[in-house]
Amino acid sequence: MNILHLSFSPRGPDSESHRLALRIIEHLQRAHPTAARVERALGTDAPPPIDGAHATALGAAQASPAEASNAGTLSFSETLISELERADVVVIATPMHNFSVPAALKAWIDHIVRVRRSFDVGPQGKLGRLRDRPVLVAVSSGGAFSGERARQPDFLTPYLRAVLAVIGLRDVTFFTVEGTGGGAEAVAQARARAERALQAHFDAI
Repeated sequence: MNILHLSFSPRGPDSESHRLALRIIEHLQRAHPTAARVERALGTDAPPPIDGAHATALGAAQASPAEASNAGTLSFSETLISELERADVVVIATPMHNFSVPAALKAWIDHIVRVRRSFDVGPQGKLGRLRDRPVLVAVSSGGAFSGERARQPDFLTPYLRAVLAVIGLRDVTFFTVEGTGGGAEAVAQARARAERALQAHFDAI
């Protein structure tokens, strides 16, 4: 098994999302002791925004010379998509920023959701070209956004489900550590809830 671990918090290893992602990976490695892991710390080394040639290629009706040669940021896009294709499981660690995804995660999405490469457009709309595989998402947030405790909107989870489905990734599961802005006791309770959710998920596999 190949595990692709993508971390999008600017706080890096100190973040709750990173900590939760490591717990997910521990469960995966317990079930698959020989699993290999590739980690990208994109929260502290964010992907570059797409450049002009890349944007022009995305808007073209057919492949352009720049796209065929992977010029500019198209080369980085190719690297990220190829990395995704090699993974059997994807683990995404992300904070919720302003009710949605952080800028680094949006930049990664802009690179991997690419017409004629990770999806096609036909009479029925967009059709993903990538093989489906489990995507396990560890989300941290300062406030609560799910269940009876919810006090803020959630544009992160529906957006990720929708945009990953475009490229063929539909097996998406979210684990959360919510309400971290409430102090140490709130963090401890949120971690405990996340642990119970993880245990229930992996027990059912």
